[in-house]
Amino acid sequence: MAISTLEGTFNFRDLGNLPLTGGGSTANGVLYRSDAISALTPQGLQDLAGSGIGVIIDYRTPAEQQMAPDRLPAAMNVDKMDLPLLEGAFTGMAQEAMQRANASGDRAAAAQAVQAAVSQLPTLGQIYTGMLEHGASHFARTARAAADADGAVLLHCTAGKDRTGVASALLLDAAGVEREAVVADYERSGANLAGEWSERMLDMVGGMGVPLTEGIITLITRAPADAIRTALDWVEQIHGSTAAYLRSGGLTGVELDRLRARLRS
Repeated sequence: MAISTLEGTFNFRDLGNLPLTGGGSTANGVLYRSDAISALTPQGLQDLAGSGIGVIIDYRTPAEQQMAPDRLPAAMNVDKMDLPLLEGAFTGMAQEAMQRANASGDRAAAAQAVQAAVSQLPTLGQIYTGMLEHGASHFARTARAAADADGAVLLHCTAGKDRTGVASALLLDAAGVEREAVVADYERSGANLAGEWSERMLDMVGGMGVPLTEGIITLITRAPADAIRTALDWVEQIHGSTAAYLRSGGLTGVELDRLRARLRS
């Protein structure tokens, strides 16, 4: 059964009902995306158990997973795939520094580590192209899982906007979703994360002594259209298409056809 919300998350959604070039739309209840699923409520767990999701792909680093393990229904039979992507992990990196500070009591050292990392951070578009340069095999494995899964597939990271955003955009574009609809879906993350989630993350980072510049706020909480356009433009300039990019990571033509068939209603 397709679900539209997952209580205990901020950035969960079904990637169905998006317009395809040439007509038609993506199928509901096949591919989902989300932020971390570590704080699901009892209702969220119940909905997840009945969602038909059979594969969960987690792009977080081991440190992020250790700090906020996925919360899953006890009786749920799910194939968990860990495909860590270091690019886009700023939120998790800040959380890890905070955890080290709490454990050691040396908040000054932890703050210095976060500030050092922040000073080297590029723009979102640059982060995404770096992710694409190094992550073709991970994204191809994502596409293969989405093509071959018996049930629905859920993609997630910490915020559900960067690593998950790039993965979702690749799969949707390869399936033939209209480019503006791919961009609009990416932008939804900024609105979904606004408010409680963003305030909590900015308070945490600010508490480490990191100045909350516009650049930092964008990296942590925003999903500007130009960032995902930069990523998709890079794919087309270097590989010609998202399909060719996924094939460069090991996806076969047969698997690509299966992916398209599954995602199209």
